[in-house]
Amino acid sequence: MKNFILIGAAGYIAPRHMKAIRETGNRLIAALDPYDGIGIMDSYFPQADFFTAFERFDRHVDMLRRKGTPVDYVSICSPNYLHDAHIRFGLRIGADVICEKPIVLNPWNLEALEEVEKESGKHIYNILQLRLHPSVIALKERIDEAPPGKIFDVDLSYITSRGHWYYTSWKGDMARSGGVATNIGVHFFDMLTWVFGDIRGNTVHIHTHDRAAGYLELEKARVRWFLSINSDTLPAPARKAGKTTWRSLTIEGEEFEFSGGFTELHTESYKQILSGNGYRISESRRAIEAVHTIRHQQPAGLTGDYHPAAALPLAKHPFER
Repeated sequence: MKNFILIGAAGYIAPRHMKAIRETGNRLIAALDPYDGIGIMDSYFPQADFFTAFERFDRHVDMLRRKGTPVDYVSICSPNYLHDAHIRFGLRIGADVICEKPIVLNPWNLEALEEVEKESGKHIYNILQLRLHPSVIALKERIDEAPPGKIFDVDLSYITSRGHWYYTSWKGDMARSGGVATNIGVHFFDMLTWVFGDIRGNTVHIHTHDRAAGYLELEKARVRWFLSINSDTLPAPARKAGKTTWRSLTIEGEEFEFSGGFTELHTESYKQILSGNGYRISESRRAIEAVHTIRHQQPAGLTGDYHPAAALPLAKHPFER
């Protein structure tokens, strides 16, 4: 049984980490979050100590270590811009680290963390759960077996509706979240590069507060992509059915189905990490470089081969209305 601590315990994704810790037969001994509405812990680890101040959390973890209760793993679910600092904290206390996506916002942070990792003798693992999805694994096998030189035409759409609260939170701040393409798209860019290979070209057509669209040229694919948090961009059938989320990936005009099975992938990720087979920090480089380029590129507008949804009417920022 390994001892875990969790940073960002009140976040949206944190319960999946709590569940994974429990289901792999381990225990959560302490958690941290500035927000104290954390009753979800009663469903998983009611005996875990909880802190809203980092200083008290740090002191408590040090006290545990001095009394013979070391921390084996630090799980990080904090806001994107804090990942780098929290990973460093985990390594400093002598623990291995499991961090949500995006592991960092800038490619150069990866190199710096790899140096700290080497000095510490511990490991940093990134949650790249789509690589463990059975349908995605089967797709990769199919692409790997394709004739040499075959280039696939791919369209990706991901719309996950968010209310006005989003723009007040850290998620609506480009400097802290990385923007729409990073915050909701980084795991798709990881999946695409894992399946179809390295990036040969990266063009951004639209990039606003609520959506982004572009074109990726990969070793084995031409990808038109569209990401949005605006419910007005949902396709008519989704709106008619009352859906708030739409996920679509077509390959050569054929719909690729991978909508189910997401909730169990964190537990599978933990199993892989605990057995020594988790995805190390270097595995995240292509996706981090992709979203960094997208974030800093001047959008080209509706030119070239763009995703059809990129032509939808743009919306004003809610705070400008």
